[in-house]
Amino acid sequence: MSILEMKVPSPGESISEVEIAQWLVADGDYVEKDQPIAEVDSDKATLELPAEAAGTVTLKAAAGDTVAVGQIVCLIDTSAARPAGAAKPAAAAPAAAAPAAAVPAPAAAAKPVPNPVPSPAPAVSPAAKKHLAEAGVAASAVSGTGRAGRVTKQDVLAALSAGFDAPAASNGWSGSREVQREKLSMLRRKVAERLVAVKNETAMLTTFNEVDMQPVMDLRAKYKDVFKEVHGVNLGFMSFFTKAVTTALHEFPAVNAMIDGKDMLVPSYADIGIAVSSPKGLMVPVVRNAESLSLAAIEAEIKRLALRARDGVLTVEEMQGGTFTITNGGVFGSMLSTPIINPPQSAILGMHNVVDRPVAIAGKVEIRPIMYVALSYDHRIIDGKESVSFLFRVKELIEQPERMLFGGKRPEEVLLGV
Repeated sequence: MSILEMKVPSPGESISEVEIAQWLVADGDYVEKDQPIAEVDSDKATLELPAEAAGTVTLKAAAGDTVAVGQIVCLIDTSAARPAGAAKPAAAAPAAAAPAAAVPAPAAAAKPVPNPVPSPAPAVSPAAKKHLAEAGVAASAVSGTGRAGRVTKQDVLAALSAGFDAPAASNGWSGSREVQREKLSMLRRKVAERLVAVKNETAMLTTFNEVDMQPVMDLRAKYKDVFKEVHGVNLGFMSFFTKAVTTALHEFPAVNAMIDGKDMLVPSYADIGIAVSSPKGLMVPVVRNAESLSLAAIEAEIKRLALRARDGVLTVEEMQGGTFTITNGGVFGSMLSTPIINPPQSAILGMHNVVDRPVAIAGKVEIRPIMYVALSYDHRIIDGKESVSFLFRVKELIEQPERMLFGGKRPEEVLLGV
């Protein structure tokens, strides 16, 4: 008998322990080399744990256990024979080959039971969770065909294509008195701890301004087709704001700085964190050296990181660092908010939705597409003058986007050398 001990690999620097989010195999199952056998949560990301060899697996930790990096979590008997009839998989099976999940028939209305015992939630893969959330469907409404009844992406797609019967109660409520208990992931718990720490340990203030988006919208309308044809990515608002932020950070370096004990660290670069929504919650991947990137390069990098966040495959390295963060609540319809600083950074810019509003232009009232923007900052390191001036500079650059191409000056100022 040849036994391989599988230990928890280090997800990244400064991470000493992880949590077994769920096992994708059962004790005694035969696994193939590189087959994902578990999902592990760190305080920064969720990672898959692949089998290091083929064989029969013996689990040494339970789902929900917190284990140290380097700890043995399972054993693989590499001398075990592959079960009869089980061919070694050459590639992942196509989605179309997955059996259609049966949609459960609506149960007859039952009399509510006082204080019922919560029923355990089915195991759901990250990709399946994303599709369930987008469709507004509970995991319990889909039959899982994965190991131990795990709900897969194919199960959700099959159930959605088959359709669901209208719920008995109005507004999607079933009328049940059940309460579902879900354990917070290590990532969510860490986010909660950090947010509370920011509120308690920083002198956080927020300043606001409004931006006339008409110039950028006109520029997008004029060049969006040729931009996509040439660069292969869409031209969005985020690249304009990222470029404006890097220009303003160069002029107001304290906004890009951070406190380290009794010192202030002032980077000579701008690594911009872009807050994105993922099945595991809010994540902030970092666009490195954004100050040196073109609009197309910024758009391409944001798209790449957002797709990796959506698929739950962001690495710790892709989220580490960052000198300043941008978050866009406008995609969810937010009109105004006070974003919370992403430590150890000292400031964060909040974007919001664009709404037609009446404004005074040259003494006349006009309807313009206006976005409210917010800058939350740590007053210990950033003065009010710097924060207000920084946000006003971002406003100027967005309302006159050509300034971002000429070192903050108008084209005619560059031509005249003034």
